[in-house]
Amino acid sequence: MKLKLIAGCTLAIMAVSSVVVQAQQQEQPAAGNYNYHDPFAPFFYTKNGSEFRAADGQPGPRYWQNRADYQLNARLNDQTNEVTGSEVLTYTNNSPQKLDFLWMQLDQNLFAEGSRGSAIIPPSGSRNGGRGDLSKGGYKIKSVKVGDTPVKYLIEDTRMQIFLPAGVNANGGQVKLNIEYSFIVPDYGSDRTGIQETKNGKIYTVAQWYPRMYVYDDIMGWNAVPYTGPGEFYLEYGDFDLNITAPANHIVVASGELQNPQDVYTPEQLKRWAQAEKSEQTVMIRSANEVTSPASRPAGKKELTWHFKIKNARDASWGSSAAFIVDAAKMDLPSGKKSIAISAYPVESDGNDAWGRSTEYVKKSIEYNSQKWFEYPYPAATAVAGRVGGMEYPGIVFCGFKAKKSQLWGVNDHEFGHTWFPMIVGSNERLYGWMDEGFNTFINTLSTADFNKGEYASKKQDMHKAGAFVTSAQMEPIMSYPENLKEANTGWMLYFKPGMGLTMLRETILGPERFDYAFRTYIARWAFKHPTPDDFFRTMENASGENLSWFWRGWFVNNWRLDVAVRDVKYVGGDANKGALITIENLDKLVMPVILDIKTVSGKVTRLKLPVEIWERNNSFVVKYPSTEEIQSVTYDPDKVLPDYNPDNNVWQK
Repeated sequence: MKLKLIAGCTLAIMAVSSVVVQAQQQEQPAAGNYNYHDPFAPFFYTKNGSEFRAADGQPGPRYWQNRADYQLNARLNDQTNEVTGSEVLTYTNNSPQKLDFLWMQLDQNLFAEGSRGSAIIPPSGSRNGGRGDLSKGGYKIKSVKVGDTPVKYLIEDTRMQIFLPAGVNANGGQVKLNIEYSFIVPDYGSDRTGIQETKNGKIYTVAQWYPRMYVYDDIMGWNAVPYTGPGEFYLEYGDFDLNITAPANHIVVASGELQNPQDVYTPEQLKRWAQAEKSEQTVMIRSANEVTSPASRPAGKKELTWHFKIKNARDASWGSSAAFIVDAAKMDLPSGKKSIAISAYPVESDGNDAWGRSTEYVKKSIEYNSQKWFEYPYPAATAVAGRVGGMEYPGIVFCGFKAKKSQLWGVNDHEFGHTWFPMIVGSNERLYGWMDEGFNTFINTLSTADFNKGEYASKKQDMHKAGAFVTSAQMEPIMSYPENLKEANTGWMLYFKPGMGLTMLRETILGPERFDYAFRTYIARWAFKHPTPDDFFRTMENASGENLSWFWRGWFVNNWRLDVAVRDVKYVGGDANKGALITIENLDKLVMPVILDIKTVSGKVTRLKLPVEIWERNNSFVVKYPSTEEIQSVTYDPDKVLPDYNPDNNVWQK
């Protein structure tokens, strides 16, 4: 029995081998780097779904995250540029582990002499560090207490470890910290915070201005990654209660809603605010002519305290200046919820080709994204002109005071686009910058096309040229940590390439209807939560009904290139009336669906689309086309919507 079985198997193997040899003689594999096992390999996901993060990409039934609520008080001294602050932090531990110590972020320490981040800046300079007198920079922590009891703490560069006497119990335990501190606002702080001099006074754009909790999650435990400049932030959600005390001639704007307008604005300005809350058009709260008028500020006090609140946010920031023009208009949100767009800027930024249109830009950007993806969650949206070129915080953004026209639209639209990524969808920017910058760059393309019937819309991107650049050997993969990217590549790998990838996914691979549904599903599932790359990938696949591991693997995980060639055209039986056999080859490692324009000698052009699956087991593929006359030309990707870096072999001609 055994001998017969072995003999039978041997004969079968010989028969199969003969067929394989014949097939190889009929179709030689294409020359090039492509191996169809690579993009379509199994086991893209290395972990199964769990009770915390489900296999379909949504939070599991036992998903948890911790919470940080802040009561913050700060006083600004505009003579010394010092902020003196106190913080009451209520930290809730919803994890299943008791926490004996906490980690907090001391981001201002980046701007101190001898910081880890300043040490890695090359002699040529960087946008990621601090400028000015670093000997005065960084936090001065005056006390850390639990209740009235001082606790031990250890500061290591931009991190502070707090040792708790009793720990924080699991599953809802709380601790309340009281922290007193001060710091000097840097002139330029990593293009995220700083001071702008104007003829009517300094503009302070103040961020990373209080000790903030690190995230403790189910992926890494404490995400105590140091702040060195390139990577941004990963923060817990909570409610913020802010009191900012500034000189009385200043106007302060901040995250959230002002609670005491009657204390800090004049009666005339209060009337204008009431008008703006109902107006579709921009209403001037304080005009350029009024900036230097004492009558534009409440009289009789040296300082004023501004009280703001914002709920379910991951951070809060503020701006302060005697130089502010302020204007505002209502925003129309899908639910009818009240919210207002605000701009604050100096006279140097005034004008209808500049910041005079800022509030219009803020309003239209937020209204579009609220309708398209998820409703804007905050009671106000404030754009502040200052030294910072462009940076986002919940309910407030800082943008360059010299920006005009399309540049100002672009920076306002981009920074407020960050409301959705990462303010609503709270991904880990410190590790996965592409999950906020890239996603936001993508939604900016749609909001820009929509704004004012395409006033600032750009020409359609030539994906051949763009693809050649972003997949060149000098580029790292998208799935690199921000600190692991060359600074010159940051804009391409965190912003442009992932945004380009989502455009291809929407326009060419899934189609707008399937993509938009899946993308909205991702946002809704992970609103005010902490998704990982896998949660995004799994949600897009499950909600669209498509296995996209080949796309994630090639475009995001690896820096693979696309090069498809139209190699040959033959006719069935040598007769064009019986049909054509078109040979295409994949010459490099990336795969995409195929788009062909087939032009016959009579001038007729037919568009043919082939699914990505033609490359699952082929280096080259023969397309049978039902021709009835000779073919004049075959063009691969005629609209240049795919990132083919070598267009020289994209066209076959008779």
